[in-house]
Amino acid sequence: MAALDAARLGAPDPLAAVGLVPTMGALHGGHLSLIRRAAAMTTSVAVTVYVNPLQFGPGEDLARYPRDLERDVAVASEAGAHLVFAPEMEEMWPEPPATTVSVGGVGGLGRRWEGAQRPGHFEGVATIVTKLLGLAGRCHAFFGEKDFQQLAVIRRLVADLSLPVAVVGCPTVRHPDGLALSSRNAYLSADERAVAPRLYAALLAGRRAVEDGARHPGDVEQAMTAVLAGEERWALDYAAVVRPDDLSVPDTVAGELRLLAAGRLGPTRLIDNLPAASPHPEAGPHPEEP
Repeated sequence: MAALDAARLGAPDPLAAVGLVPTMGALHGGHLSLIRRAAAMTTSVAVTVYVNPLQFGPGEDLARYPRDLERDVAVASEAGAHLVFAPEMEEMWPEPPATTVSVGGVGGLGRRWEGAQRPGHFEGVATIVTKLLGLAGRCHAFFGEKDFQQLAVIRRLVADLSLPVAVVGCPTVRHPDGLALSSRNAYLSADERAVAPRLYAALLAGRRAVEDGARHPGDVEQAMTAVLAGEERWALDYAAVVRPDDLSVPDTVAGELRLLAAGRLGPTRLIDNLPAASPHPEAGPHPEEP
């Protein structure tokens, strides 16, 4: 990305000269909020549009994933992007990659929750993001909190590999009824769309349980699953209360936490999350900390 090198040239702070917003296209209000944040914090904003086949498993929606590059370029530019990088598969990988990036090891950050539900997914995410960050060079990189595990994986790989990147997490953007904006919402039928916000309602119920003083993670999970128990169209994959750094389940509910939930509504898989703060203080380092 030669244009980004030019933006950094002579900049007082090369790290703040470039803002990178990696996407798979089908841009919506959540993506645009990232672009606007990048435009407010950096001098030159680059948006990548690439539907990454490495992060799709067998039978997932790679072939039908929504694509509209002309619209994406228009709305990205309107939101403040200076450059849209939309490579073809052959440009990104002239040969199948012989290198992959894995974060967390066996049973670790990239293998639990979404990693367990979609084996290989985060290896694909980490590999493409590492390549994009390598192409972009020194920059701020903007990712939405809606994909909270992805954000945690990227923060860890940047720290572990000492990449010259400042990772910026941006709040989830929601519809008025609470449903998180997602490209996959386009797959929902009218009936499915009507009950889709129940995933957010389940997270709110979990947060209330945390704030009301629940001490056992199972009690918080039960509060979330109860919201979806009577809705046959929802097939819940998981609902959990976790530590926000490594997404492990705490022994007791204390301190700053993250609530995660994911499941299928008809053929469409949706994920969401919320922060939660317990009135009980955290009791020092947890076992996975050094």
